[in-house]
Amino acid sequence: MAGLIPFNRKKNDLLRSEFGDFGSMLDDFFSESFPFRRSLEADTFKVDVEDSEKEYIVHAELPGVKKEEVSLSLEDGRLRISVQRDEEKEEKDKNYIHRERRVCSMERNIFLAEAGEENIKAKLEHGVLKIEIPKKPHVDTSRKIEID
Repeated sequence: MAGLIPFNRKKNDLLRSEFGDFGSMLDDFFSESFPFRRSLEADTFKVDVEDSEKEYIVHAELPGVKKEEVSLSLEDGRLRISVQRDEEKEEKDKNYIHRERRVCSMERNIFLAEAGEENIKAKLEHGVLKIEIPKKPHVDTSRKIEID
C-alpha cells in the first residue's frame, strides 16, 4: 500500500519547519531503498568551484543526467548550468492502475568575476560535469593620483 503514495504530494506548510520538510523525512524513513533518496523538490545538484591561478574549474554532480539534458551559458561573468529532465516511458498494450512520471528542472548560477569568454571546455563523465573557464588577463587600471 505504501508504494501507491505519490512521489511529490502537495506541499503542506504544517509539516514544514526550520528542521526541513517533515513529510519527506517520513517518506525517507518508510521507503524501501537505502540510502534514502531525497526528493528534488528543494534540493538541487551540488557544485564545487575551484579558483586556480589561470582558470576557474567547476565540478557539478549530475548523476544519471545525459549531456543532451544539460545547458551551459556564460554571460557577463555569470555561469548558468541548467538541467531539464523528462522521464517518461512509452508503453502500449498495458492496463495500468497507477502510473507515475517525473519531470524536473534545476538551475545553478555562479558569478565568476574574471571569467573569460574564449576556450571554455566542458565534459560530462561518470555523472560529474567538469567545466574549465580560463580567466581574462588582469589589466591594472590603477592610477597614481598626485596631491596638490
